Amino acid sequence: MAINTSLGRCAASFLLCLPAAALAQVQAGPGTWSGNQTWGADSVNGGNLSGYFYWPASQPVLGGKRALVMVLHGCQQTASGDVIDSGADKGFNWKGVADQYGAVILAPNATGNVSGSHCWDYSLTNHNRASGHDGVLLNLVSRFVSDARYAIDPNQVYVTGLSSGGGQTMVLGCLAPDVFAGIGINAGPPPGTTIMQIGSVPSGFNASTAANKCTALAGAQQSKFATQIASVIWGTSDYTVAPAYGPIDAGAMRIAYGGSFSRGATVAVPGGGSNTPYTDSNGKLRTSEIAVTGMGHAWPAGPGGQNNHFVDATKVNYPAFVMDFWFKNNLRASSIAAPVMTACKASVSGNAATISGAAVDAAGTISSYRVVLNGTTAVNDAAAGSGASFSIGYALANGYYTGTVTATDAGTGKTSAPCHLPQFLVGPAPALLPPADLKAGSASASSIALSWSAANGAGGYNVYRNGSKVTPAPVSATSYTDTALTASTTYSYQASSVANGVESGLSASVSASTTSGFTCSTVTASNFAHVQAGRAHDSGGYALANGSNQNMGLDNLFYIQTLAQISAGHYVVGNCP
Repeated sequence: MAINTSLGRCAASFLLCLPAAALAQVQAGPGTWSGNQTWGADSVNGGNLSGYFYWPASQPVLGGKRALVMVLHGCQQTASGDVIDSGADKGFNWKGVADQYGAVILAPNATGNVSGSHCWDYSLTNHNRASGHDGVLLNLVSRFVSDARYAIDPNQVYVTGLSSGGGQTMVLGCLAPDVFAGIGINAGPPPGTTIMQIGSVPSGFNASTAANKCTALAGAQQSKFATQIASVIWGTSDYTVAPAYGPIDAGAMRIAYGGSFSRGATVAVPGGGSNTPYTDSNGKLRTSEIAVTGMGHAWPAGPGGQNNHFVDATKVNYPAFVMDFWFKNNLRASSIAAPVMTACKASVSGNAATISGAAVDAAGTISSYRVVLNGTTAVNDAAAGSGASFSIGYALANGYYTGTVTATDAGTGKTSAPCHLPQFLVGPAPALLPPADLKAGSASASSIALSWSAANGAGGYNVYRNGSKVTPAPVSATSYTDTALTASTTYSYQASSVANGVESGLSASVSASTTSGFTCSTVTASNFAHVQAGRAHDSGGYALANGSNQNMGLDNLFYIQTLAQISAGHYVVGNCP
């Protein structure tokens, strides 16, 4: 039975819960740029796709899953020299927004030596998803999306780039609109132009010309244009790639997206830019056009970024702008945030427990709080309160209890992550003791086995995962296998004893992790063959195993090594563990 009380009233004892926002939902990364990686061979342009990635320690802000952003350098640039952070500057200035949004950033190097300047091959006439720069880049995205460690949401995959990287961005957005929810084109020549036409728009070439090329690239995936968005940016003093290509790029994408569009008012962007938005017939913002006054041919990095070699740190912070544009307007992942529990607690007085809590709701007002209590008296109250905070009392039988509190916004239909109530006791402590020696045994990608020692007088046992009971009824055995779990995830377990309707307190906790689900395999071959197959990479004439960077000896046909692939893209010398 619920007993309503005021939030200001409290009992002699209480337990506080950490805010749900502070509880890790996905695996935290190291918060630093990786070392140089080798991701795969390019049979068209030659060499292996190499580069860097940034895996933030922060949590994602949209839907509990990370966004993935691929950033493509321009001609004469490299990922290490211009895109990623160095000791002297922040390069293209992506680390800060990656931390802010909890996004993974990819910074690959163009394979081969296209145009003698390490350009991307945007100007090809035979683009396809299986070869050349298109193939290796789409394969790179697929690797990260399919690797459970990074928790990438396939509906939050984006690509952006400068110059040939901007042209390649537009090609990828057209070729694979099913993969990229948003694109960011910086001074990018559109499909259908050659490298000799970057300085001026060819006679008769317009947005419709580029749009026809774009939709032809999409082929059977044209329907995916309906949920893609595009940002285009250029410098008004760009004498390398004609500024006139900027509006053509944006116009071409609108034609590919289909339907009618309304031009919004042009507004100033901090750093000297002016932005013109276009919305579709549903009122959704689909394209953005930014002209940066006085900027030459450069990536607009904003303050703190590199300020040389085609990077401008004195004007618009484009990483901040385009991430905000993508996240607010993504048509494939809801941009409306769920409520966030900021606190919850249990206060006990006699046989009454007062549960209280508070939450914030960026989308409006909390419509309802749900209180779930596990213990002698089960509670599942979906109408415990509403508004910014609540407090409610429950008459409970003697025993130990745990539980959760969640907040829901009925308007958006979104519910917060649970705020966990630590174990609390109503009445005197029962004589029944919890089971001892709780242990985690074998684990798979979706299950963890548990065992414990029998407790005197116990007729059964309950198992708790992360503070919530997972056994629908007490189990009589002294073991239990928890199933339907997420791969590469750590869980905390406790157990209780049950006898004649009375439940003991919880045992000491034990942590255990599910596996990645990856099956280790080995390949024995020459170091040269390993490098050519993308299992290793060359460094100064030596072969280094991808992932572990273990030195395998000289990169030639005469050194034979066995490599074990222990996770996606990660190899070690020797056999599987």
